[in-house]
Amino acid sequence: MTSSAFQWKEYFVMFLCWPARTECLEFYSFKILVLQGSDVMYEIEVPGPPTVLALHNGNGGDSGEDLLFGTSDGKLGLIQITASRPLHKWEIRNEKKRGGILCVDSFDIVGDGVKDLLVGRDDGMVEVYSFDNTNEPVLRFDQTLSESVTSIQGGCVGKDGYDEIVVSTYSGWVTGLTTEPIHKESGPGEELKINQEMQNKISSLRSELEHLQYKVLQEREKYQQSSHSSKAKSAVPSFSVNDKFTLNKDDASYSLILEVQTAIDNVLIQSDVPIDLLDVDKNSAVVSFSNCDSESNDNFLLATYRCQANTTRLELKIRSIEGQYGTLQAYVTPRIQPKTCQVRQYLIKPLSLHQRTHSIDHDRPMNTLTLTGQFSFAELHSWVVFCLPEVPEKPPAGECVTFYFQNTFLDTQLESTYRKGEGVFKSDNISTISILKDVLSKEATKRKINLNISYEINEVSVKHTLKLIHPKLEYQLLLAKKVQLIDALKELQVHEGNTDFLIPEYRCILEEADHLQEEYKKQPAHLERLYGMITDLFIDKFKFKGTNVKTKVPLLLEILDSYDQNALIAFFDAA
Repeated sequence: MTSSAFQWKEYFVMFLCWPARTECLEFYSFKILVLQGSDVMYEIEVPGPPTVLALHNGNGGDSGEDLLFGTSDGKLGLIQITASRPLHKWEIRNEKKRGGILCVDSFDIVGDGVKDLLVGRDDGMVEVYSFDNTNEPVLRFDQTLSESVTSIQGGCVGKDGYDEIVVSTYSGWVTGLTTEPIHKESGPGEELKINQEMQNKISSLRSELEHLQYKVLQEREKYQQSSHSSKAKSAVPSFSVNDKFTLNKDDASYSLILEVQTAIDNVLIQSDVPIDLLDVDKNSAVVSFSNCDSESNDNFLLATYRCQANTTRLELKIRSIEGQYGTLQAYVTPRIQPKTCQVRQYLIKPLSLHQRTHSIDHDRPMNTLTLTGQFSFAELHSWVVFCLPEVPEKPPAGECVTFYFQNTFLDTQLESTYRKGEGVFKSDNISTISILKDVLSKEATKRKINLNISYEINEVSVKHTLKLIHPKLEYQLLLAKKVQLIDALKELQVHEGNTDFLIPEYRCILEEADHLQEEYKKQPAHLERLYGMITDLFIDKFKFKGTNVKTKVPLLLEILDSYDQNALIAFFDAA
């Protein structure tokens, strides 16, 4: 089945003004709990924070035990809840980097006698999955809307004999996807009859819309006249902002999604810590940057996004630097009168690029930071919440807790185990331990708590971390080199008229020029970030030995400019 099998239509052309949800519930445990009464029967690990649960086919499938789940990072899966243990039957990875799952339904929209899986995402994507002979899902159709899909259901709604998918969006629009053809393949008379019927519908809707526009114009003029009188009273209009600030594991960036029930005029982004704004393909807003004086007012970023007409959803991508923490603020101004604005704040945490994971590799060379002192379990937990993302605000049940994290940029790991009066943090990256030591000491000093800090540094971990960085650094250096050659190669191509005289490597660069430039543009300061992380690793290694090596940083940068892995490791060992 192709996308032409369905046609979109505005189902009820109206704007529903119901109260919007004011917050988005996130499950950071990456687990699904199956309860019987108050007892936990199963604890099932899933590949992301689950946001949607539903019985497969509406009844649990053939066995009655199949459970569908969707995650906030866009993954879909099916689990069978057996008597002995849960079984993962299949899972769909979010390879196309689409939005999180907000709603699912089961309905035979294809008409083959087998119920299909209908999926709605927070980026406005609607998907239809059919099942093959092995009961594996196959994407059959997708369609993008301009707002997040909050509800989806299949059924026969508009016309007998034609099934539809009906969805509702965040701002209240109800839209339908129908299998009814626009034109029948019958005689010309019947086709004309259908066209006339559609024309009558369009004429009726246009008349109703013009009437509504006239009433809006009357009320606006009435408001403008009353605002000039001496007894005028004006109320600040209220509006809801549906926002989401999440870390993407694939590219180690944060997605900031802002959605309003009415059109957005502009969004001002302000940050008191250094961050990079990355390009988003689906973002059509015009961005402008203002000069910042970070020394006097702690402004590292001021950017304004001016949205096009009828834009209700804006998606931004941000990359932070670990060790530098503060607040990111978004000032959202919609197209309503009188002008009003709402501010949303998002914490950039000290270890902002770390993400929760189920387990880590305990065979890696680990550095250990141990804290002891007169602090409670809740106090230490609050410090961990301050330092790391995806940790629940409330302390977990029990006397001791262990969390595992993975750095989404470098793939290094962190193990955090703590209880009342003691906290132990292990990582294969010395810089992670250094950041934790500095931040936790500062937080304890604020609360006048005396900490006893001890640490064990594993020298092997430095070489291990450099080897993790190596493929990323080598790739970025090669990408930068290729991009630098493109203009010169194009000039040669124009001058000679062909590329036959070039070696295959250079011909390949010319063939992939657009792709290489696009990829390089999407990764601003990526190479500089890697340089910065290696520099921090170098400084942190010797800081734990009580040696200041900042004077040797220029020599380190020279080695990086003519990068060789063995030479870099030798420099770390000899310094």
